[in-house]
Amino acid sequence: MISLSLQPDRMLNMEVRAKKALGQHFLTDQSIAKGIVDALKGDKALEVGPGMGVLTQYLLQRNELMFKAVEIDSESVAYLDEHYPELGEDLVEGDFLKMDLANLFEGQFSVIGNFPYNISSQIFFKILEQRDRIPEVVCMVQKEVAERIAEKPGTKTYGILSVFLQAWYDIDYLFTVGSGAFNPPPKVQSAVIRLTRNTRTSLGCDEKLFRLIVKSAFGQRRKTLRNSLKTVIGGVQITVDTTDPVFDLRPERLSVEDFISLTRRFSGE
Repeated sequence: MISLSLQPDRMLNMEVRAKKALGQHFLTDQSIAKGIVDALKGDKALEVGPGMGVLTQYLLQRNELMFKAVEIDSESVAYLDEHYPELGEDLVEGDFLKMDLANLFEGQFSVIGNFPYNISSQIFFKILEQRDRIPEVVCMVQKEVAERIAEKPGTKTYGILSVFLQAWYDIDYLFTVGSGAFNPPPKVQSAVIRLTRNTRTSLGCDEKLFRLIVKSAFGQRRKTLRNSLKTVIGGVQITVDTTDPVFDLRPERLSVEDFISLTRRFSGE
């Protein structure tokens, strides 16, 4: 987990140890922390993994913002309790991935945070499950993951997460963060991105089959769709004409709309 530092007037002793098991790196650049919070447009937000409160301090300065913070690390929770008592019951100890978010907010809310590198994909899949309640996400993740999410079709970076998230969100790559902004510095660069819910209300196809096709295609991304989708083809009840030129393509060449169209063909629509 990327945990965070505090402004000078809040920084007493460094009481939270960076834990390798959680992948913790402490953000020390205040301008980056403020930039992340400034990128948030919503007026109700959930902060994931506040760590030592480097984002929290700026979120608290936004009087119009209603927000809660979820932290899995008990040592960080104790630190936040001591240094940010104004959080009160809005600081929740627990695992975001296992939480019923309906217990935290009614209606829609944004998500903000410096996501742990090792579970960032899982966090995004959780967000996708709640996509009608989460209109906005502002987060810092590993640069490679950010590029993958924001990438357009036709490149080697474009993949499963690109398709799934771009189906429901518009993606803005905001800025890159070097490893020197952290202590201890990670071995990789980071990046801040913003996801904004698009106007799509339905894929217009079998969503379960859509996910299966996308995962199967990128699971063997060096192969053409004709070869990578053999299992899927064998699992449906209709005959798909695989002589169509689209099956000569590799998955990174297909847009979200192309995958939707392909799913409709497999389902006989």
